[in-house]
Amino acid sequence: MKPMKPMEPMKPMKPMAPPERWWPNKLGEPNSVGGQNDLRYAYFADIHRLAVQRGGKITLYDTGHHRIGGVSQQQQNNDSAATFTSQIGDVRLDDLKVVDE
Repeated sequence: MKPMKPMEPMKPMKPMAPPERWWPNKLGEPNSVGGQNDLRYAYFADIHRLAVQRGGKITLYDTGHHRIGGVSQQQQNNDSAATFTSQIGDVRLDDLKVVDE
């Protein structure tokens, strides 16, 4: 039986890479990013915008007075409804105004 070889020293960890930038550059840096299932979002508090990517398509929303914190999705009738949390409660994505920018 051969003796065990000594373990190699651990290599230092690489720094974490920034998140992939999938939102339009003109929006700048988001205050928060996240996602669930096939939906990704980036929230831009200063300009009241929420960028949402679903199925490869990016849509911009005006968040108005909402400060977006997170997202949840529910499956209903083969369609997924996204709901975001804000400082005044839940807000459905369908209730936000779509903007063209």
